[in-house]
Amino acid sequence: MIDINKISSIYFAGIGGIGMSALARCFNMRDVKVSGYDKTETALTKKLVEEGIEIHYEDDVALLDKNADVVIYTPAIPSTHKELNYFKQNNYTLLKRSDVLGLLTKDTFNICVAGTHGKTTTSAMIAHILKDSGFGCNAYLGGIAANYDTNFWQSENPVSVVEADEYDRSFLKLQPDVAIITAMDADHLDIYGTAEKMEDAFIEFSTKIKSNGCLIIKHGLKRGCDFKINDTCTYSLNDKDANIHVENLQIKNGAYEFEVVNNYWTLKDVVLNMGGLHNIENVIAAIGVAKYLKIDDEKIKSAVASFAGVKRRFEYIIKTPQLVLIDDYAHHPEELRALITGAKELFPQKKCTIIFQPHLFSRTKDLADGFAEVLSLAHETILMPIYPARELPIEGVKSELILNKMTNKNKSIKSNTEVLEWLKNNKQEMLITAGAGDIDVLVQPIKKIIEN
Repeated sequence: MIDINKISSIYFAGIGGIGMSALARCFNMRDVKVSGYDKTETALTKKLVEEGIEIHYEDDVALLDKNADVVIYTPAIPSTHKELNYFKQNNYTLLKRSDVLGLLTKDTFNICVAGTHGKTTTSAMIAHILKDSGFGCNAYLGGIAANYDTNFWQSENPVSVVEADEYDRSFLKLQPDVAIITAMDADHLDIYGTAEKMEDAFIEFSTKIKSNGCLIIKHGLKRGCDFKINDTCTYSLNDKDANIHVENLQIKNGAYEFEVVNNYWTLKDVVLNMGGLHNIENVIAAIGVAKYLKIDDEKIKSAVASFAGVKRRFEYIIKTPQLVLIDDYAHHPEELRALITGAKELFPQKKCTIIFQPHLFSRTKDLADGFAEVLSLAHETILMPIYPARELPIEGVKSELILNKMTNKNKSIKSNTEVLEWLKNNKQEMLITAGAGDIDVLVQPIKKIIEN
């Protein structure tokens, strides 16, 4: 296996991906020459270029770095990709992102956060608490932490906070000292085939915990009894059978105030300035990690209160008494449920409209009933065409598949242009944009229209 510390030049195929970009930043900070390809220029790739990383957007062998010691690629790169095939045919060292993440963290104390949803916010919360408190950590995140405007930072303290991705079984390459599992709802069935096989992968992930390590799981997880780690801690928003739960929850000025209670300790006067009851549950898990690491209570509370969230995770784009605009990465029915119910709870007097872009034909096909149910919770729902990402179309699978199953009468399908035109003539009280595709490019145009 290659010595990760002796690389002088590294090339990323798919450098603009959120996980790939964290690794690119890591090597760039190590003074390794970093370059790469992505199919489109984004705000993130522009930022990487500003940081000194070379990026091009054409699949052209003439543009790649032929002196690269290592090539890192993502499963999202198609098998027909010319550059990737050049590297394969010329016997370069090719590694998946998950392989490199495993190598980078093999000698550190690892806090690995897994789950079909909640893992990005929870890992960002943990990393922020460790950084803000002065404990220190290396952070490899699957989203941009708003406090620092990055998805990676490093520390002299050999502790790593890692978002553990279940896609393509990537998280099985990690070696956690502390593992957190936030959810195991059916997803990525294009990879796993069945929900049971996906659950098996999470159970296998828990077996990767080092001896004397700790597992923190959401209370009530399906097959929770199949986790056999001696030191296991459960958490829940309000179920007192969990090892950690919340009491005395109040909403004040759009923020949550509560106590976090354990059999051995209570953390009072916790303030979370982030919407959604699911995010309270995420922060309970983060606090559980901080207490396990023996971080001072006041430092934990200060860090939680100052946590500005993750971009595109219940992110307030506009928040005024008259109007609320929220943008979120939600792309699974349970994520949308938490998003919509959380927004309606915080702003019960406002009419809730959601614009949702389904992500992947396979996910839409597998979870159409769930999408239809939760999207019907909004007062009005606008669906956009499916964002294909790495997939080719599936016959009969379009956004209409969801629309036709919805019970909400206020529903429609609109393109980008039609959405913007519609907004010019329809006043909003609370608007949510959601999806894991490229719906985020609409956020600023929507904001301008609404503000005007």
